[in-house]
Amino acid sequence: MKPVKWGIISTANIGVAKVIPGMLKSKDIDIVAISSRNKKTAQEWAGKLGIPKAYGSYEEMLADPEIEAVYNPLPNHLHVPLTLAAAKAGKHVLCEKPIAITAKEAMQLKKIKNVFVAEAFMVRHATQWLAARDLVKKKKIGDVRAIQVLFSYFNRDPKNVRNKADIGGGGLLDIGCYPITVSRFIFDGEPTRVVGTFDRDPKFGTDRIAGGLADFGQGRHLSFTVSTQLAPYQRVNIMGTKGRIEIEIPFNAPPDQPNRYFVQGMEMNEGEWTSLPVSDQYQLQAEAFGRVIRQKQKPFWGVEDAIQNMKILDAFFRSEKSKKWEKP
Repeated sequence: MKPVKWGIISTANIGVAKVIPGMLKSKDIDIVAISSRNKKTAQEWAGKLGIPKAYGSYEEMLADPEIEAVYNPLPNHLHVPLTLAAAKAGKHVLCEKPIAITAKEAMQLKKIKNVFVAEAFMVRHATQWLAARDLVKKKKIGDVRAIQVLFSYFNRDPKNVRNKADIGGGGLLDIGCYPITVSRFIFDGEPTRVVGTFDRDPKFGTDRIAGGLADFGQGRHLSFTVSTQLAPYQRVNIMGTKGRIEIEIPFNAPPDQPNRYFVQGMEMNEGEWTSLPVSDQYQLQAEAFGRVIRQKQKPFWGVEDAIQNMKILDAFFRSEKSKKWEKP
């Protein structure tokens, strides 16, 4: 298909370190511009990444008629405002997760017409997750009853956006959205109620540890712990009545080596590791987004799905205050 011409809003690390390098691998993607509030910074990254145009403001880039789609990796509190601005300029928007800070804020995106907006959950395009979901659908591990997620890193930098409560920092919004998304993806359903526990940093006010349960009905549940101040680690176990699937590096899947998952039967720790061909989940995500724009593929998870994810996150935060189960 004709390559989609992209512009990148900001030089955020997630973009320049992971997403853009993945996108640049694709013949279906043409990154024509990158923008920053500091033009010198934009020019430096444009040079490093081989991007033709560098803009010293987001607004200037959004006015570029050559650009068809933009990727928005700004801090959480700027996701909705810049996505709205891009849509107003007629650009399709791939916005980093979480798409907003609250569901109420995310609902502003429902007014967007004539362009495609999606939340950048690359895991839903990753080969290992597609393989896991296919195995679940085929009842390879029987009926799935539980999903367990552990995801953590250590960051106490006061200047880091993840440690600023007033702009949407904290563990649940930053990485707690992943357990919610992948459980909805695997269960192919929605939780009916959730309950959470939180430990907040006394200085930052952000949730440095968040744990939760989500009840998906029919005896199915998600349990997770996420943290911004624990040893770096991530693992997912999908538990069924006839076995389990363990995804080795479920979220930061390496783009330069095979992704692996383990399938166990009914004997403890006896099973088989499967290594998938090398792939880049960020490349796959952007290519899928482009196919929607080119009408080669039906729209997948758009604004309504992103709002639903935010409703679940909101319910966890309400549970922190009520100390009770909450309905999304």
